[in-house]
Amino acid sequence: MANPLTSVVIPNWNEKKLLGDCLDSLLGQTEKASIIVVDNGSTDGSQAYIKDRYPEVVLVELDKNYGFAGGVNAGIKKALSIGADFVALINNDAVAEKNWLEQLLQAALKEPKNGIITSKILMMDKKHLDSTGDFYSMWGMPFPRGRNEVDNQQYDSLTDVFSASGGASLYRAQLFRQVNFFDEDFFAYFEDVDISFRAQLAGWKVCYEPTAIVYHHVNATSSKLGNFSLYHSSKNFVLLYAKNMPPRLYIKYLPLFTLQLSRLFVSSLLRGKATTFIKGILAAIRLHPRTVKKRRAIQASRKVSVGYIDSMLYHHRPPRPP
Repeated sequence: MANPLTSVVIPNWNEKKLLGDCLDSLLGQTEKASIIVVDNGSTDGSQAYIKDRYPEVVLVELDKNYGFAGGVNAGIKKALSIGADFVALINNDAVAEKNWLEQLLQAALKEPKNGIITSKILMMDKKHLDSTGDFYSMWGMPFPRGRNEVDNQQYDSLTDVFSASGGASLYRAQLFRQVNFFDEDFFAYFEDVDISFRAQLAGWKVCYEPTAIVYHHVNATSSKLGNFSLYHSSKNFVLLYAKNMPPRLYIKYLPLFTLQLSRLFVSSLLRGKATTFIKGILAAIRLHPRTVKKRRAIQASRKVSVGYIDSMLYHHRPPRPP
């Protein structure tokens, strides 16, 4: 592909104080791209700040907070409308090394089956890892590969992973046309694992590129939101498994999934947050008819073997719930 057109989408919600560092790092990239900020109804003056300080940035203003999934979908659709061949996503509280996008794009162009390429995401101390892609366990629990480990180059090999982090990854435009956009029923949390799972089922590879580096203020946004993360992660834990796990594996690992669900409930109970957890599960139940419809379409279009999906799962117990 000669001179592919690339866009970078940044979802934003009330994070003006960190957004400038993110945008500065993107505007200084060795690989030029159109920069699109999707503002999810911020009330901190983010919109005026972008218009004043970054007139070269495309600003998509939404009327309210549609979550990570709804926000990035608006940006992806904008990128596709201007002919983007690749769309990168990066969190508004992240800062990219100057060759970040170039390294992601090179990994994509080397292998046409690489539909999603994810980054090495370090914490802001530049020593500890936040993510090198995501595992998805046979217990139904996704979790970041390498989180909180000191970076001693133990994840410095280009490799296939189960899932990419939506906080810093590159997606082929063709992939969205095939497997659709982020699922807005998720709103936030695990929506990046969901689209990676759908991509895997459709025959795409998800690749980790260790030379594409970003630094992340971990939980800069979600730490302000109280029970928000527990509610959505509980709901989405159920949706992720129910939508995507192939029938044979769904039945095979259902006892482990149920046990993990119990572990999550006990963890929430010990933290005094059982009511929030239950509300999340009830939300997943209410979404069940829509989830079943999506599941039928996803499983009907599966192009890889059940054995392949099983081989990509993490076959050990996932980390303990917080």
